[in-house]
Amino acid sequence: MSNSKTNPYEQFLDQNPANYVALSPLSFLERAAFVYPNKTAVVHGDVRRSWSETYRRCRQLASALVKRGLGQGDTVSIIAPNLPEHFEAHFGVPMSGCVLNSINTRLDAEAVAFILQHAETKVLITEKEFSSVVSKALKMVPNKPLVIDIDDPSFTEGELIGSLDFETFIAEGDAEFDWQRPGDEWQAITLNYTSGTTGNPKGVVYHHRGAYLNAVSNVMSWNMGEHPVYLWTLPMFHCNGWCFPWSIAAAVGTSVCLRHVRAEPIYDLIKNEGVNHFCGAPIVLNMLNGAPAELKAGINHEVKVMTAGAAPPASVIQGMEEMGFKVTHVYGLTETYGPSVVCAWHEEWDDNTLEAKARLKARQGVRAPMLDGLMVADPSTLKPVPKDGETIGEIFMQGNLVMKGYLKNPTTTEESFAGGWFHSGDLAVWHADGYIEIKDRSKDVIISGGENISSIEVEDVLYRHPKIQEAAVVARPDEKWGETPCAFVTPVPGAEITEEEVIAFCRDNMAHFKAPKTVVISDLPKTSTGKIQKFVLRNQAKELD
Repeated sequence: MSNSKTNPYEQFLDQNPANYVALSPLSFLERAAFVYPNKTAVVHGDVRRSWSETYRRCRQLASALVKRGLGQGDTVSIIAPNLPEHFEAHFGVPMSGCVLNSINTRLDAEAVAFILQHAETKVLITEKEFSSVVSKALKMVPNKPLVIDIDDPSFTEGELIGSLDFETFIAEGDAEFDWQRPGDEWQAITLNYTSGTTGNPKGVVYHHRGAYLNAVSNVMSWNMGEHPVYLWTLPMFHCNGWCFPWSIAAAVGTSVCLRHVRAEPIYDLIKNEGVNHFCGAPIVLNMLNGAPAELKAGINHEVKVMTAGAAPPASVIQGMEEMGFKVTHVYGLTETYGPSVVCAWHEEWDDNTLEAKARLKARQGVRAPMLDGLMVADPSTLKPVPKDGETIGEIFMQGNLVMKGYLKNPTTTEESFAGGWFHSGDLAVWHADGYIEIKDRSKDVIISGGENISSIEVEDVLYRHPKIQEAAVVARPDEKWGETPCAFVTPVPGAEITEEEVIAFCRDNMAHFKAPKTVVISDLPKTSTGKIQKFVLRNQAKELD
């Protein structure tokens, strides 16, 4: 046995250009254009572009930005629907060395102005549909960015507010631009802002390595295979479309664009374009479940659905599966590049009833292929909770699918990484098979008479009621109990339902102390990604007589 302290595997075996390249999802686009230049990359109405055309346009965008003096450390923001230009920005902007900041299209002018200022945006790509909000926001920003309009001929409302349009801008660029990969895969690729429901939004910074790995993780965990046809029901601004612009390039698929998420165009595109993959929050799936039968008719191929964004009621999953759609449930946060946890399926579960399978799929699951660590633990001690399906702890993640940190916010970044784990703020139980199941956001737990009530558990019961289309449960202040559950429900179209009927149904299907004491029948406020805005409902619950 050698006494030498020298490790022979580290001698003369250094990284060099022949054996080491920084990971970047930009490489997926280059390969797609080289191997399948004529495959359709993007569809938007009459617009159909191949991978070679898309690559050329992305190089032009990158070149035009560089010619304007932009590069590493500069932010390019975009506020637009799911259009081809938005897809192209996910490649063209980082190919210039800049950081892409895709802004939530549902934000008000004040929030947009805050983001533009905080991100120090140099260029803003915008679209006519949002011209009113963007115009107001720009008036509040002292350092005005260069504004570039996307002039989509299929949309006739709004107005052009920029110095030039997107096509004119990229025409300034070189279609053969010799773009460079990042020198370091830790280099920032995108900037995504959290919703900011309790204050100013936080800027979450992604790096090339994480974007690359999560793009591959999506392809693996969803069994996407080669050439998937993907429908953009999920906003590209939401965690960069859960990293799917890069996943589609990796799988050399087709991006089918969709401006507005409505049942009729979704079903039409599934049939006419052969869509076989799409993502959406449970609220989107519920909308599709409730669509007229004639819209659903004529789908003769398997369609895979990935859902996340809120814990989906088992009944919603069951409804999709009964239509023949194959649902995969995932979980993640803006801080984890979108999906980083997946409810991986086991063949032995196939023999269960549809209802039982839906309940299994309603769990958030296990770590995705590229996530390194996942646990449910005591938030104070970081000690994992027992895998008993009952003990509640906080979800923690660790590894390459965790953000770089929050832009210009070292204190919050440090707090979120305390103990070497990312603190999600979501409360869950850990089942014996290692699968986690969310019980609530820490702020959504209802504490009534000293008992913890999971709003998700109450919602799950409400969704089983045949007359209820949408449901959300929040805490309502109560002098005696401290808090009691307050349910907001939307009936299915044409149905009539009473508060007494809902309360009685809940009491028949769960412990009485968990049943809502108050029921409000109304439409529910939602975010642009389909999540129900519970902070709005909390305020409404406080004001109830």
